[in-house]
Amino acid sequence: MDKNYVKDIRKDLGNRKIILNAAGGVIVKEGKVLLQRRSDNQKWGLIGGLLELDETYLEAALREVKEETGLTVKPLYFLGIYHNHNMVWANGDKAHTIGAYYAFEIIEGDLRIDEESLELRYFGKDEIPDLFAEDHRKALEAYFSGVKYEIPIENKAK
Repeated sequence: MDKNYVKDIRKDLGNRKIILNAAGGVIVKEGKVLLQRRSDNQKWGLIGGLLELDETYLEAALREVKEETGLTVKPLYFLGIYHNHNMVWANGDKAHTIGAYYAFEIIEGDLRIDEESLELRYFGKDEIPDLFAEDHRKALEAYFSGVKYEIPIENKAK
């Protein structure tokens, strides 16, 4: 997998608006949702990120959770596909992100932050701060409203 896929695209296209695929999830412990305060914009969001070449949505979500939290998780169910039509990063890059979101159960690991995070914290339903992205808000709304879809089957790269 090419870990610089999006950077390579940006070299050619600059910060023009493009479509990007993302994946992430809702991780709950003792009734509270794990959120990440991001280092790039200092705002709160779900754990997740952009797909790399040849990854499925689920593979990307599992990888992002491990990288950003140190936790190993397993998917319980699918929350849906949600769009952020107007994502803008601090450097001016623009995108329409399409994100697949899952509800996860923690299997093992100790919570730790990486360079993409300023803070990781669990929040109760009534304590959730404003989330930076439309797709994150919609996925969390789906979780709290009881949405539970079967985990979609994805074909893997050969």
